[in-house]
Amino acid sequence: MKKNRKKPLAAAGMIVVLLLAGIIFFFTYYQVDEVQVMGSSHYSEKQIKKMVLRGPLASNSVLAPILYTKKDTKDVPFIQGYTVTRLNRHTICVSVKEKDIVGCIPYLDSYIYFDRNGTFIESSTVRNEKVPFFDGIKVKHVLYNEELPIKDKTVMNTAVALSTIFQKNDKIPDHIEFGDDGQISLLYGDITVKLGKDEYLEDKMARVLAILPMISGKKGILHVENVNDSSKIITLEQEQDETADTAENWTGGYDEEGNYTGEGEYDENGNYVGPKPQSDLEYALSNWVGGYDEEGDYTGSGEYDADMNYVGLAPTEESMSANGSWKGGYRADGGYDGVSEYDRDGNYVGSAENAQNSDSADNLDSSSEDGSDSSQDNSMDVSGTGTDENNSDSDGTAYDSSSDGDYSSESDSGYSDESDSYDGYSDGDYSDESAYE
Repeated sequence: MKKNRKKPLAAAGMIVVLLLAGIIFFFTYYQVDEVQVMGSSHYSEKQIKKMVLRGPLASNSVLAPILYTKKDTKDVPFIQGYTVTRLNRHTICVSVKEKDIVGCIPYLDSYIYFDRNGTFIESSTVRNEKVPFFDGIKVKHVLYNEELPIKDKTVMNTAVALSTIFQKNDKIPDHIEFGDDGQISLLYGDITVKLGKDEYLEDKMARVLAILPMISGKKGILHVENVNDSSKIITLEQEQDETADTAENWTGGYDEEGNYTGEGEYDENGNYVGPKPQSDLEYALSNWVGGYDEEGDYTGSGEYDADMNYVGLAPTEESMSANGSWKGGYRADGGYDGVSEYDRDGNYVGSAENAQNSDSADNLDSSSEDGSDSSQDNSMDVSGTGTDENNSDSDGTAYDSSSDGDYSSESDSGYSDESDSYDGYSDGDYSDESAYE
């Protein structure tokens, strides 16, 4: 009898051992070593893995697709569903299907996310930076999965059109504002883009996206309102940094040991402030392309450049003062020859003659209004005393996409300051146009 009882127990024990061995083999053989994520733009791979593969069974490439696939989910914002598939015994793939979100608007203390039909599909107290944010679209109440109650349907159409453009080019602005008058403004860092009304949006944005890399680091307003079938001029109303160092307010002169040398790049408190800013004359002299004589030998005082182009004498305080408010004299390569039409920052400013004529015309107009002797005021303006104040406030830069890269000096930018032109839509060709009003 005892022997008969031992046989079933032994058999049962053997079965348990085999089952345990099989389970261990199953989980070891199909152990997940790699997880691939596809289709997610709102979340990182790490975030997707954490929110989808919850639990110990997710580490098995056979069980994970069965247990963790969800075609519809409500617990994950911006995600409609996801599918887990086995690529091989050690690799699984999580394919994410995101909700069709095109933008968001502020509502109470939250952000309301909507699709291209204007339907409210998500709400969050945290703004998703990868979704265009629209200000100026106002709603009094919202209902989940229902269309946002917006009176002007064209506003939503414009928002969808802009969102599509942004996502195609991966250039989502920090902020999009719809004015009560229908004007559209975009904020890219320190650059505000004035698009104007909902007209020629594709054309406007193509040019804006081409120009933005060219004005990186600058502050101001990029005016695109006037772009249409006949006009392609875009102007930059640039803000000047009032805190920028000048030779007058430079606090340096000390070396690293705190000794005053007059040339050290530290202040008396040991803070690094950089080298002493150069005056216009110092900068021009350091970049002067002349110094060669007629035989091509460098003498330091010759009136030719290395390519034997005549560039005249080296700049002096008197010669630069005679230019008045004109800040040109630089070539496109940054070399100073006194006559070229760029400033030290590479902005096209036109010729000295055009600038002085424009300054003279401005002073003539103002003198006529006052009833004073115009000939006296005109001669005074040539010295450049009348426009420096205005030029310190802003810099107007015009980007002309209609000229196929040809230079001109006939552009009317609408600003009283120096202006450049850039062809942001002609295969990289430049078109520089300058106007001084």
